[in-house]
Amino acid sequence: MSPQATGTRPRPAFAESTRLPETGGDRGPIEEPGASATAVAEPSGSTADDFEASPSVTDAEGPGPRAASPSPGPVRAVLARIGSRKARTHLGTLAGVAILGVLFWRLGTGVFLDGLRRIDAGALLLALGIGLVTTVCSAWRWALVARGLRIRLPLGPAVADYYRALFLNAALPGGILGDVHRAVRHGQSEGDVRRGVKAVVLERAAGQLALFAAGAVILLTMPSPVLAEARHVAPLAVLAALGALAVVLALRMNRASPSRRGRALRGTLAEAREGLVSRRNGPGVIVSSVVVLAGYVAMFVLAARVAGVAASVAVLMPLAVLALLAMGLPLNVGGWGPREGVTAWAFGAAGLGAGRGLAVAVVYGVLSLVASLPGLVVLVARWYAGLRAESGSAAPDPGPGHAPGRDYASEVSNEKYAPKESARLARSSFPFSAEPSEGRPMTPESV
Repeated sequence: MSPQATGTRPRPAFAESTRLPETGGDRGPIEEPGASATAVAEPSGSTADDFEASPSVTDAEGPGPRAASPSPGPVRAVLARIGSRKARTHLGTLAGVAILGVLFWRLGTGVFLDGLRRIDAGALLLALGIGLVTTVCSAWRWALVARGLRIRLPLGPAVADYYRALFLNAALPGGILGDVHRAVRHGQSEGDVRRGVKAVVLERAAGQLALFAAGAVILLTMPSPVLAEARHVAPLAVLAALGALAVVLALRMNRASPSRRGRALRGTLAEAREGLVSRRNGPGVIVSSVVVLAGYVAMFVLAARVAGVAASVAVLMPLAVLALLAMGLPLNVGGWGPREGVTAWAFGAAGLGAGRGLAVAVVYGVLSLVASLPGLVVLVARWYAGLRAESGSAAPDPGPGHAPGRDYASEVSNEKYAPKESARLARSSFPFSAEPSEGRPMTPESV
């Protein structure tokens, strides 16, 4: 059919060459018909960085290929590999295994087996009860800190997540992987991983500060193997802390404008103050931390009674504090290692026998693991719920010749509101981007 019959004008032959570029940016000059289209193009897949990184490209300073950076020496490479996160984790695990190996070599495995044989059902039930109290109080402290950071965390899910974290800490090497897991998962669920991690870090820091404060009072006032050393070191530690505080205050007062790092530090301190010591959260954080610490000491006393130690609670409290401080060292295998070594030494120094101290530490480890077993239930339940959700979200494949009702309704709707064939033809020949409306003439407003 001729152009005159269709009512359209023929397009010029150079229409394609004079078309303006589709992409953003400055429009290039219109190319005249017959002009040379020869241009120098970069090789496919290459960028400016590739050319800069190429050894054949010369610097502006002088001719010749760019000299390669010298490779680090073997000592520096070994130190860098040792300082990596994975190496530190493996070194902590190896240190915990080495401590346990030395203890079993010096004291024998009979002490370990004797401690396991003394555990009965009553001790396990008491451990579950103590674990319930400490876990609920720890989850409450976590919820309070999260509220101070403006993150939503109900108490029920906090208890479940804390149980799961305790079980992962006891079952996996390092002793902190469960805390990392709950920090990241909570941050992802709330859309702010940074605040989720801060909430867990501040919650754990609150527990450690409570342990340090109570431990200092106990070790300075009650008879223990380290009483003389503690009273000798305490004044020096106080003076060092006061000197560091004075230096920080002097630097802060003499600085005209705070740097970027200073502003970030000030923001972190403000968040810590709001989450831990504010008027709304401070009392709850203090009460929960004291209850949790009392629960840990009660668990240690229970382990001592199960292991056959008849010493009084006043004698066992300083030893429990030393064991708890040793548990904070990242040189363990699921919490095992430094706790057993320090407990064996402390019991031996207190005249109760190093073997008996190792048995107490072993029983304490087993009772703590049993107290965290509800976390395994939470882990399995959520894994099964995730499988159920995935299977429920997958739609069943329709059989041959079978059309579901929803598909049929959508077909009817599409057929009802689909444009007619005449409209499709008009749309294909219309030069504008607007679609013609059925039953109405095209106007500038519709275009």
